[in-house]
Amino acid sequence: MIVFLIKRLANAAFVMLVVALMAFMIFRFVGDPVQLMVNEQTTQAERDELRERLGLNQSMPMQYLHFVTNAVQGDFGISYRNQQEVMSLIAERFPATIELVLMATIISLVVGVPLGVITAIHRGKWYSEGLQFLSIIGVSLPSFVIGIMLILVFSVMFNILPAFGRGDVVSIGWWTTGLLTPSGRAALILPSIALSFYQITLVMRLVRAEMLEVLRSDFIKFARARGVPAWRVHYSHALRNCLMPVVTMTAMNIGSLIAFALITETVFQWPGMGLLFIQAVTFVDIPVMAAYLCIVSFIFVALNTLVDITYALIDPRLRNAKA
Repeated sequence: MIVFLIKRLANAAFVMLVVALMAFMIFRFVGDPVQLMVNEQTTQAERDELRERLGLNQSMPMQYLHFVTNAVQGDFGISYRNQQEVMSLIAERFPATIELVLMATIISLVVGVPLGVITAIHRGKWYSEGLQFLSIIGVSLPSFVIGIMLILVFSVMFNILPAFGRGDVVSIGWWTTGLLTPSGRAALILPSIALSFYQITLVMRLVRAEMLEVLRSDFIKFARARGVPAWRVHYSHALRNCLMPVVTMTAMNIGSLIAFALITETVFQWPGMGLLFIQAVTFVDIPVMAAYLCIVSFIFVALNTLVDITYALIDPRLRNAKA
């Protein structure tokens, strides 16, 4: 197990070094950092001093090592646009993104699992086929289209939910949340539904496929032969045995939701990391772009590594196999 753990951690570290190299290339080749940080009145001596302070006079390997060392310490420099430390900006936006992603994940499970069970148990019925058709639409529609449609219906036509913003928030230490205020909860509904729509269809189709497979198993046939009630066969025996892949997929897709929340955050002007990244791209704010790339990649790598380790703890064959 220790060898397996070391290999997985080494793989994760290698991936993060590659991501850091990509972020470093953004720093190095997308414009001159000195020219982006100074104004027209800055003298050449001041430019040279800034270049030396940033370490741009060093060799490329030393600059990369310096970048990685600072990134490990959470130092990505100063935002060109906001003139603030990048990590402080991300710390301000991080709670909004996590709150949105967690709410979208909960909605996807609460809605997707029952729909998957219904379409599996009542296969061939008209409502089951209708749900299958809707799932295809859900997979096909981009999240920004869903977001615009939700705004049109619930904000413009009926005016019952806010179309943008996060509402009032409450600070708990450095964390901020809108779940404790009525306007915050109302503002969270539409973006979380838009972000969860694609995830709902994935969960539904996965649960349906797993349920159909489990319902053909011998132990289900034996349970029915013993006269076990149908509801208990479906919800106690079959559903319990098909939830493990759903939990695994959900855990791994949290990183995807964080990465792709930027589209939803842009549509709803949700003040999260995604909107911060879009603004950074618009204003060529390279430190923010590099920090966003590293942080989202770290979340991806950490979740995948955690899933691999969990699988190895559950199934000894995986940690004994060559990897």
